[in-house]
Amino acid sequence: MITYREATPTDAEQIAQLHSLSWQQNYRGIWRDEFLDGPVLENRRKTWHSRLSQPKPNQHIIVAESAGLVCGFSCTYADEDPVYGALLDNLHVQAEQKGQGIGTILIKSAARWVYTKNPQSGFYLWVLKQNTSAQKFYAHLGGVNRELVTHETADGGSSEAYRYVWPDLTKLI
Repeated sequence: MITYREATPTDAEQIAQLHSLSWQQNYRGIWRDEFLDGPVLENRRKTWHSRLSQPKPNQHIIVAESAGLVCGFSCTYADEDPVYGALLDNLHVQAEQKGQGIGTILIKSAARWVYTKNPQSGFYLWVLKQNTSAQKFYAHLGGVNRELVTHETADGGSSEAYRYVWPDLTKLI
């Protein structure tokens, strides 16, 4: 059984491990192998320990748990952009758990949280140009591909990413 709850500082290590594994599985051939095979886990540990020990006031992190282990998570920042609204900064689900609706529940829960903060807010995220499975998932949930932008990436390089938007949260909720 999958349960969902707000993340706590004790979740930082499991989130970091899942996040780095997800990057290794999904960004291979996009980001540098030296990063994915090297410091990716330490990079994610630093990020998640910081985010969970010193959360920003507009941050909301949800974990999906199965048998006491984190199998998915989302991280959202309310009012991150004056035009597009709240940013879904992260949405990751263990590869073997995909297709069970975990990602859908996480993104809809994040959108509901944003709605309680600001019902007029939009909602957006970035998805790498090569990540076609994620693009299909977001389009299926009503996300609109608004633009393509080049971003600096955690591996020290840059990648092109699409901005998927939901101008009306009620369409996602």
